[in-house]
Amino acid sequence: MQKSKTVTYIDEHQLFWFQINRPDKRNAVDYDVMNELEQALKEVEGNPAIRAFIITGAGEHSFCSGGDLSVFHALHTKEEAYSMLSKMGEILYSLMTLPVPTYALINGIAIGGGCEIASACDQRWALPHAKLGFVQGKLGITTGWGGASMLFEKIPSPQALQMLNSATIYPAEVAEKLGYVQKIVPSNETHTLHEGLVQSSGVLRSYKQALVKKWEQTNLKERMLAEIEQCAYLWEQDEHHNAVARFLQNKKK
Repeated sequence: MQKSKTVTYIDEHQLFWFQINRPDKRNAVDYDVMNELEQALKEVEGNPAIRAFIITGAGEHSFCSGGDLSVFHALHTKEEAYSMLSKMGEILYSLMTLPVPTYALINGIAIGGGCEIASACDQRWALPHAKLGFVQGKLGITTGWGGASMLFEKIPSPQALQMLNSATIYPAEVAEKLGYVQKIVPSNETHTLHEGLVQSSGVLRSYKQALVKKWEQTNLKERMLAEIEQCAYLWEQDEHHNAVARFLQNKKK
């Protein structure tokens, strides 16, 4: 029997936890993970008692390594790529605009789409050994789930462009200096996350709604979809397919 690819629960503080449970795949995202994240976000939105949403990865090594290339490498054309990319982009827009505070608990490596997921969250807390980077450029594509547009909302543009253009993987302490990570927390203190939140879920949701209104007025969703379309164009180019083929070949060695 196959174990579930995600684990969800609501803790005693009314925080909703979503864990990607594919440690053998470095917690990569496939269609099942997408669908289960989409369902979890709907559950949070519809439950007024929930005070916050936390997403993390199973194990001690990976938060999320992005899209599962062994699955998505089968997508070749712009249209095929756009179908997958826009689906996840819509889900991450829902995460970005979720009516409660959201946290990415980065418990290990977070690369590519993993950083896009983290960028959709209001805060990013990292364990000391975490490393993260927008490595998409090394595969001949841009952020494909709207990550750049979200990143520009979260940190100053010079730092955002540095992270995107360099495709560098940063240690947690450097990411904190760039403003991407808000807090570095030991693994035995992740349970203290609720201490920074007032008790009233109504208050928490009201403040988040004020922020969401700003993003609606600046057409964030449209900007994300335009970014996704550009990635889909690059996706079908030989540069991308050759880079992914080399990556998958190196993994077998």
